[in-house]
Amino acid sequence: MKPIILVGAGPGAPEHLTFAAREALQRADVVIYDTLIDPRILALLPPQVETRSVQGLSQDEINYLLLQHYNNGQRVVRLKSGDPFIFGKATQELPALDTANCMYHVIPGISTITGAATLAGIPLTDRDWGRTIGVFTAHAPENLDWSALARMDTLVGLMGVGHLAHIQTKLLQNGRSPETPVALVHRAGQVGQSVWRGTLAQLTTQAAQAPSVLIVGAGANYHAQSRLPLQGKNILITRAVGSGSELEELLREQGASVVSMPTLVVQPPPDWAPLDQAIGNLQEFNWLILTSGNAVDYFLDRLWYHQRDGRALAHLKIAVVGEKTAWHLQRWGLKADLIPSEFVADQLLAEFPQDCQDLRVLFPRVATGGRDVLVQGLQQRGAQVSEVAAYETTCPQEIPKFILDYLRQGYIDVLTFTSSKTVAHCYQLLEQVAPGQWQDWLKSSRLAVIGPQTARTCERYFQRVDMVAKEYTLAGLVQAVIDYWNP
Repeated sequence: MKPIILVGAGPGAPEHLTFAAREALQRADVVIYDTLIDPRILALLPPQVETRSVQGLSQDEINYLLLQHYNNGQRVVRLKSGDPFIFGKATQELPALDTANCMYHVIPGISTITGAATLAGIPLTDRDWGRTIGVFTAHAPENLDWSALARMDTLVGLMGVGHLAHIQTKLLQNGRSPETPVALVHRAGQVGQSVWRGTLAQLTTQAAQAPSVLIVGAGANYHAQSRLPLQGKNILITRAVGSGSELEELLREQGASVVSMPTLVVQPPPDWAPLDQAIGNLQEFNWLILTSGNAVDYFLDRLWYHQRDGRALAHLKIAVVGEKTAWHLQRWGLKADLIPSEFVADQLLAEFPQDCQDLRVLFPRVATGGRDVLVQGLQQRGAQVSEVAAYETTCPQEIPKFILDYLRQGYIDVLTFTSSKTVAHCYQLLEQVAPGQWQDWLKSSRLAVIGPQTARTCERYFQRVDMVAKEYTLAGLVQAVIDYWNP
């Protein structure tokens, strides 16, 4: 039998998962998760993994669910927010597993207690003012020893937003000053995190929302978050299914919280025959033009399919648009002969040899929707251009529900677009689910694009563009966002 694994998910975002937690999730057959789990963590799961929420289930029903999947021989992950052993109800589930003689293992996580404080920039300890910490869960505040809690330098309370008046009264009655600093950290580590700071006397003036962590003590006066230019910004990146990690990493390095929204499905072309014929006649061509990483990967993968490799391209000169495309080429052991100084098709045309008479150019590209400026320009100079479909891109069927919730609630500060198709498909998806409404959702959001052509498309569909990269690369796009928020 495979053991049941209790996994601590940490305070929120996927980057707060431990390596052990990520490995367990990737190997799982079924994940049974708490309602407070960040949906971006569930989005990391392989598509074959079954997911079950425990929302609305009693503890007995949760125990039964765990045992049911365990007895079916499945690898079960019980995913809990924070750490399983800190108010995670693990002590109510493990006895049931012991009684059933189940194998199990526990993977710790970053506790919400410390995680929320750190993410809000609030130190819980200090050698001068913070030598003791009291932690409590306030779902039954009448049962707590408020005299002991009030003597702690720092207090951290969970599940207390419905009892703020009771907490305030008990602390004041037991000697805490009305001027004691307090903070409420809402949605710690998740998209939409917010922090309210005030005093104990002001605590009940707030319409606090769950989930929030209450912090009482001198540390609540501090705001010691990382000094990164995009700290606190929630950025949605539109991308192809299965891609986007590089842009995510670049944005996170600058402090942003990132949401990844698939707007492209990349798949094989409708018909392989034209590309196969071109590969069979490679000796007839002088140049090979590749304008995207997808074109590189699909073309060269098909070349290998025909049991040929880079040696079959030795007589060709290769032109690419941009460093990212050149990087994809290098992964296959090939080097571009021409990379334009600006990473757009127009500039590639400008820097391509002017005398194109008798040149035969092979151009593997997307099957539909690509620009024709490069082909038309080369043909006007006398080149013979063979366009062949190497791949196709289509629009996903839907936007994940949690992303719609982020947009609807106004959590997203910036939407980024790296191609015209991501713009068009994003518009199509929004029109599909919320015609006449989504425009209001984006009123407080900014739109950032990777280059002038994408900007023109964005203007057409969204009637505005707020940021355009000066250098048409992912790094340039990130810099444009930084420059906008930090002029």
